[in-house]
Amino acid sequence: MNILQTLRDRFALALADFTDDPQTFAAMVRPAQGAKFGDYQANCAMPLAKVHGTNPRELAASIVSKLDLSDLCDAPEVAGPGFINLSLQDDWLWEQSQSLASDLRLGVPATEQPRNIVVDFSSPNVAKPMHVGHLRSTVIGDALSRILRFLGHQVTTDNHIGDWGTQFGMIIYGYKQFLDEQAYADQPVAELARLYRLVNQLSDYHAAIEKLPILEQRVHEQRELLSDAEAVEQPDKGHKKRLKSLRADLAVATESIETTKRNIAAVESDPQLMQLANDHPNIARGARDETAKLHAGDVENTQLWEQFMPQCLNALDAVYDRLGIHFDLTLGESHYQPMLANVVADLKAKGLATESDGAMCVFIAGNDAPFIVQKADGAFNYATTDLATIRYRVEELAADTMLYVVDSRQGEHFKLLFATAEKWGYTPEMQHIKFGTVMGKDRKPYKTRSGDTVGLESLLDEAVAKAYEIAAANDDAKPDGPELDEQTRQEIAEVMGIGGIKYADLHINRESDYVFDWDTMLNMKGDTATYMQYAYARTRGILRRGEIDPEVLRNGEATLQFSHEAERQLALKLCQFPEAVAAAAEESRPNLLTQYLFETAGEFSTFYEHCPVLKEEDESLRLSRCLLVDLTGRVIQQGLELLGIQTCEQM
Repeated sequence: MNILQTLRDRFALALADFTDDPQTFAAMVRPAQGAKFGDYQANCAMPLAKVHGTNPRELAASIVSKLDLSDLCDAPEVAGPGFINLSLQDDWLWEQSQSLASDLRLGVPATEQPRNIVVDFSSPNVAKPMHVGHLRSTVIGDALSRILRFLGHQVTTDNHIGDWGTQFGMIIYGYKQFLDEQAYADQPVAELARLYRLVNQLSDYHAAIEKLPILEQRVHEQRELLSDAEAVEQPDKGHKKRLKSLRADLAVATESIETTKRNIAAVESDPQLMQLANDHPNIARGARDETAKLHAGDVENTQLWEQFMPQCLNALDAVYDRLGIHFDLTLGESHYQPMLANVVADLKAKGLATESDGAMCVFIAGNDAPFIVQKADGAFNYATTDLATIRYRVEELAADTMLYVVDSRQGEHFKLLFATAEKWGYTPEMQHIKFGTVMGKDRKPYKTRSGDTVGLESLLDEAVAKAYEIAAANDDAKPDGPELDEQTRQEIAEVMGIGGIKYADLHINRESDYVFDWDTMLNMKGDTATYMQYAYARTRGILRRGEIDPEVLRNGEATLQFSHEAERQLALKLCQFPEAVAAAAEESRPNLLTQYLFETAGEFSTFYEHCPVLKEEDESLRLSRCLLVDLTGRVIQQGLELLGIQTCEQM
């Protein structure tokens, strides 16, 4: 049972006499911030009083007089300027807590209105190894999919891979010009990645050579503008803002020059690279030509693409298997390629796409830039593919909802995509689940010391290695000596390391950037996966030491008792699990579930400190506390599972 939703529904009925929008004000019922305020608190009287021009305490009393909560709460109390404090009846809370013992879903109801939801996440380019930049989309998308499935929705996970774009033109060009046959035979994906990086670097070098004089001229002009602006003797407020803007623009332009010079120096300082650059002055054009040939059905390039794809997909699957992530569909850009011409033709036929500077564009009211669905050279692009994907998902998958777990920088694209799809006649619910960047301690995107983006596989290896050190040290420090054999230590390290990386990402508000910090991520204290996993293992250890069979407890041998406030507070927190799951799904924010789990682990720690379990002499109270221990473990384990994080019976 979702207690919070039940309370909000009751408040909505009472508030109907005070507002035309009772649901909005009912949503102001929330869990109390401290036990002295009860279990839940409503602050809707204050904003409503402003609307009505009345005293908020008097209005709160009037709302209370309309409330019907006698079957689950003690009499509501009006406090302070108009807060309404609610305390659940102990008997009612006991019944709810006791019912969890035999409930496989731990109180979480299945939705009465299941939706057919497609979750689009991860979506790497298959010709390149996955890196840390793919982490957030992958773990957030997986967590949301698990949560929505648990709530009873029909979820289809789709890895919309990049398997048809310009990166393949670069790889084909590199394969034809620079292939190391032995390296390709030994490690084909690594060699393809090297070829991609090489062609990309040489292309960037030639572009940088052309761009540098333009950038330097721009900086010169910006310095002159700034110098003239700084010479003004009595600047007004608007002038100060202009100065600030000019300085910021100059800083950006200067940094762009430094980056361009570094790209040039990286090639010119390496004789071998410099020779390749001289030998291939039109490499960017050559790579584009190879892409065009592939898209036109060239036999040689198509055969190479078919040769590369299985190897690339196997490499991706190895990472996903290690992360415990699986997709229902892996439909890349190549799947939709045959549909793109028809998409543009249909948009033109309906008067939605018109020509502008040779390109076919959809113009969206209120947006200066058009949505380009076909370039002037006739090529299709991401926009065309994404529209074909929407059509496919509606017509073939019967999708009611589509969630796109993609970083914040693509916000403008999805705004135009959704608006175009709606004009086109495809109107499922579509949401861009945006997220921030993984940062290093220098507050810049997380990279290796050499400046390369950190590979995801190497990141997982390092996490597991560090977790092994912690697990081994913790086991060695046990009072009665180590308990774990080497295989178990390795298994625990894998669970800790992978779980730590996932949780470090998921417990942050997804729209925020976050700093990747190994020490924080694997800490056994604080808001980390390790802390949660240890709390779960602790619950199993208590029952194991007491030689207590959890199934016997759950089947009615134990009856809960509230002999101490810590028992009641823990039981209340366990009963709030459905609220956390529902909130995480409704807002597409897994951090709401991680916050709940952290608070639950904290309540369990308080309970264990104040309430002896195995040493309790009263048999019925001992079994009651064992049942609370078991329920806590089950909730933590289920919550972590919904986040895609495993647990261990021992740590």
